[in-house]
Amino acid sequence: MPKVSLISKSEEETKQCARSFAGQLVRGDIVLLKGDLGAGKTTFVKGMAQAFKVAPKKVNSPTFVLMNYYKGKLPLYHFDLYRLENPQALDTLDFDDYFYGEGISLIEWPERLGTYQPPRYYLVEFEHKGEKERQICISYPSKPHPRSSR
Repeated sequence: MPKVSLISKSEEETKQCARSFAGQLVRGDIVLLKGDLGAGKTTFVKGMAQAFKVAPKKVNSPTFVLMNYYKGKLPLYHFDLYRLENPQALDTLDFDDYFYGEGISLIEWPERLGTYQPPRYYLVEFEHKGEKERQICISYPSKPHPRSSR
């Protein structure tokens, strides 16, 4: 997977990175967001939501409900799997309809997907570098999305 890395020094820089990244996505894309608690995953989702004309104040971590839906230029499906007991619990969500549907799926704590991890995805990794600094590494799929017009 090709990779891009940068240092964000503020929440606004993290959101700007997300807005820039969002411009590359198409329907059916899946973005896995990996990092410790407080690393910037939800802040990144807020920036992506802005790019798709969703007010960032509507975005919050869906820790207790597993998934939030944001209606914008494209539907955004924001999953937080932190409290997921086992990957089979995803069967109750009909996650295939979201992962491979008409919107973009954003998945926090993707390591909890187990065998449900999709074959094609973007990986965004967050690492604390200081109180406000984060290293953000974005890995791109080696193949273009089948729906992409690129």
